[in-house]
Amino acid sequence: MPTHVHDTDYAFDNGAPDAVPQMRALESFLDPITARRIAPPVLAPDGVCWEVGAGGGSVARSLARAVGRGGRVLATDLDTAHLTPAGNLDVRRHDVRTEPPPGDAFDLIHARLVLLHLPERRRVLASLAGALAPGGWLVVEEFDCTAPLRVLAAPSDDAAKLFAQVTDAMLDILQNHGADLAWAQDVHGELVAAGLVEVDTVVHAQSWPGGSLGASLYGTNSRQLEPELLDAGLSPGQMEAFRRLLRDPGFAVMSYQFVSTRGRRPAAR
Repeated sequence: MPTHVHDTDYAFDNGAPDAVPQMRALESFLDPITARRIAPPVLAPDGVCWEVGAGGGSVARSLARAVGRGGRVLATDLDTAHLTPAGNLDVRRHDVRTEPPPGDAFDLIHARLVLLHLPERRRVLASLAGALAPGGWLVVEEFDCTAPLRVLAAPSDDAAKLFAQVTDAMLDILQNHGADLAWAQDVHGELVAAGLVEVDTVVHAQSWPGGSLGASLYGTNSRQLEPELLDAGLSPGQMEAFRRLLRDPGFAVMSYQFVSTRGRRPAAR
């Protein structure tokens, strides 16, 4: 087993050239799932919402449309370069690890693919739960990266092995940066421990064929992590072969399991 030296730096750089295609690929896959999970009665007109780690801002913008002119949405991130305030959508640079919540009466708090990467994830989750208004909802969504990715079709056995080799190396890098690959499995219990009620979890996965936006996510991830992948012993030729494979229509792989968990703060008596 590898020895992981934890580093609190986020493995992916939102300012890198591949950040935008990375976020777009994630949004195309995840936004429809998130929309179902935060639909009424979780999200109500005129609500006050906090989008934690807003990234490219797609969820924050949809929240702003949903709550209407009488509501307010706050989108926060360490890097807000991809976020634009408008109307009832406010943007603020905020470090959820070290700064207190920017309010304590949110009707909805949503964090997607954020806590997985933070060594302080349990403390942060408890802080988010404490920032809810009575009756407010916390929705935490993460990838479960513990199960090996299942290759459904590949042009050769060697191609399938290469895919596994590169993706396993990327997961090791994420762990080296402090990620907990099994965190998605713990969120349900953490929401219960935080005193939330009506806690429920759904899991989604789907096939990603070569050439799809989903498959391209592995390519953009590999480009962002390439220096560390090369340091781990992969060759430039292997990296190029991996990316060609992701464009091959004869290739298909299951996505990681996307785990969406939500819970409600009890209403005041």
